[in-house]
Amino acid sequence: MTAQSDALPGVSYVMPVLNEVEHIEAAVRSLTAQDYDGPFEIVLALGPSVDGTNEVIAELSREDPRIKAIANEAGSTPSGLNVAIRASSYPVVIRVDAHSVLPPDYARIAVRTLLETGADNVGGIMKAEGRTPFEKAVAHAYGSPEGLGGTQHHVGGKAGPADTAYLGVFQRHRLVEVGLFDEGIKRGQDWELNRRLRATGGTVWFTPELQVVYRPRSSLRKLIRQFVATGIWRGELARRFGSANSLRYFVPPAAVLGILFGLVTGIVGAATGIPWLLVGFAIPAAYALVVIAASLRAAREGILTGAWYLVVLPCIHFGWGIGFLLGFLGITKNIKQYTGR
Repeated sequence: MTAQSDALPGVSYVMPVLNEVEHIEAAVRSLTAQDYDGPFEIVLALGPSVDGTNEVIAELSREDPRIKAIANEAGSTPSGLNVAIRASSYPVVIRVDAHSVLPPDYARIAVRTLLETGADNVGGIMKAEGRTPFEKAVAHAYGSPEGLGGTQHHVGGKAGPADTAYLGVFQRHRLVEVGLFDEGIKRGQDWELNRRLRATGGTVWFTPELQVVYRPRSSLRKLIRQFVATGIWRGELARRFGSANSLRYFVPPAAVLGILFGLVTGIVGAATGIPWLLVGFAIPAAYALVVIAASLRAAREGILTGAWYLVVLPCIHFGWGIGFLLGFLGITKNIKQYTGR
C-alpha cells in the first residue's frame, strides 16, 4: 500500500462482542456513519452473550448487509479479533471496541496516516467520557497522572513512532505475517502484537488526530473485575518479556506492597509498643492524602464525581496492583478463567 494508490483501499472494521447491550448499537452506528469514501465492511465476532446483545446485532445486520455477525465460540477478545480478521477481506483492518464510539473522520484520517507514514499500525487517543458521576470519576482516572499515568494515548502528545497504540488500524498483510493476535494472551494482546510488529522491522504510529470516545465500566464491580484482569495479564507479560515493559506498569504493585508493609509495620509497632515501627503508618496515610487531594480536583467535574473518585482511584490501584503481583508470580491458573476476557 503506497501513497500513490489511485483508489482508496477498502477497510474492514473488526469487533469482538460479549455482553455489551448497553453500548453495542452506538459503537456500530459510529462505523456506518464514517465519512470515509472507500468500501467497508463490519465484522462482529459474537461471544456467548446472555444480555440481549446478539439480538441487537441481528437487527442491525438486517438493516445493513455490510454488518456481518460470526460466532466467537471461545468468547475471548483475541480469539474474537482473529476470527473477525479471517472472515474479513479488505487490506486495511480497523480494530474497534464495543465500548468505543468512533468520530466520523476516524477511518479517513487513519487510512491517510497509514499511506503517508507507511506504518503497520496507527492509533490515537482513547478519550474516556462518562455519563453518570461514577463513570465520570472513572473517565477522570483514565486521563490523570495519579490514575493511569496520563500517557499519550489517554491525553495526547506528538505524532510519531510508539511502542503500542490504542485499538489499531492495521495493514492486513502485516497482521498475517506476524501471526495475528496471540490467543493465549487474554488482555494486553495489543501490546504483544505491536511488539512483534516492531521486532520484525515494522512501525507503530501514534497520532493525536485520532480520538475515540470510550465509555467506562458502569459499576464498581465491573471496574474492579476489569482492573484485576488487566493487572493479572500485565503481570504475566512483564514476567514473559521483562524489560520490554514500561516501568510505569510496576508502580501500582509497588504501591500496594508499600502500603501493606506500612500497615503491617504500624500494627506491629502498636501491638508491641515499639515506637519507631509506628512510622509505618505514614505510608498508607500519605497514600490517603494523595487520594483525597486527587478527589478534590476531580470534584471540579461535580461533587458526586469527586466523592466517587475516593472509591474509584484505590479500586483501580489495588485491582491492578494485586492482579499484577498474581500474574507476575504465575499463580493465576484458576483466576484467568474468570478474568480472561
